[in-house]
Amino acid sequence: MAYIKAGNDTAGHPVQIFYEDWGQGNPVVLIHGWPLDHTMWEHQAIALAKGGLRVIAYDRRGFGRSSRPWTGYDYDTMAADLNALLEELDLNNVTLVGFSMGGGEIARYLGTYGDARIARVAFVSAVTPFMLKTDNNPEGVPQSVFDGMQDGLKKDRFDFLQTFAKSFYGVGMISHPVSQAVLDWNFTVTSLAAPNATSDCVKAFSATDFRADLQGIQVPTLVIHGDADATVPFEASGERTAKMIPQAELKVYKGAPHGLFFTDKDQLTTDLLAFAGR
Repeated sequence: MAYIKAGNDTAGHPVQIFYEDWGQGNPVVLIHGWPLDHTMWEHQAIALAKGGLRVIAYDRRGFGRSSRPWTGYDYDTMAADLNALLEELDLNNVTLVGFSMGGGEIARYLGTYGDARIARVAFVSAVTPFMLKTDNNPEGVPQSVFDGMQDGLKKDRFDFLQTFAKSFYGVGMISHPVSQAVLDWNFTVTSLAAPNATSDCVKAFSATDFRADLQGIQVPTLVIHGDADATVPFEASGERTAKMIPQAELKVYKGAPHGLFFTDKDQLTTDLLAFAGR
């Protein structure tokens, strides 16, 4: 059991961030999506560690085994948590890999702290550059979609999480890309997250504008996204992210849903190994 301290909460209690640290070599830091925890990276973490890399996967505050403070679910604070991890472990030549919400941490971290410790970054099914549809972001997703998510969480969080997971993995009447066991695991993990963190993070990943952060990225960048992603639509996110970052490499997974870390786990593992091992 390994923890680093990422400041204090409003009551003065330390905020502890849980992480696992496997393998040896250049470090890869895996940042999980909403509303999961670091265990979503099981397949990739094992393969990367066996491939000669040091893998650090951590739980965002409010999720998994990290502290569950009442506040701090904004991207400035969460990027500060990532910075605390990198500094405490004194990591350099790092590959940052962010899935979905985790892509926001990468963007805000680089925009705030720079790339002195960072060798390359990968955005996987990421929420960047700006999810919310506004007058100056007409490609975004309407506010009503996120209001519906908040209403669902408030009415019956457990039912919402089970229903959301089916879309997340592309499960339908005749499409079953993951087993019932995976859906059961997903529900267990997501239901154990702090309710306030689960709700507050919806506002964070929907309403945070990362466009300025992305435009300053100068390290090698890989963007991976499924073109059948119903949770974070490719046209509003991955496609635009790749265009905003100079010389970013874009890989589009045909027919892949949002949760491609499981539905397309072998392809994702292969692509991350090739990218992180450069």
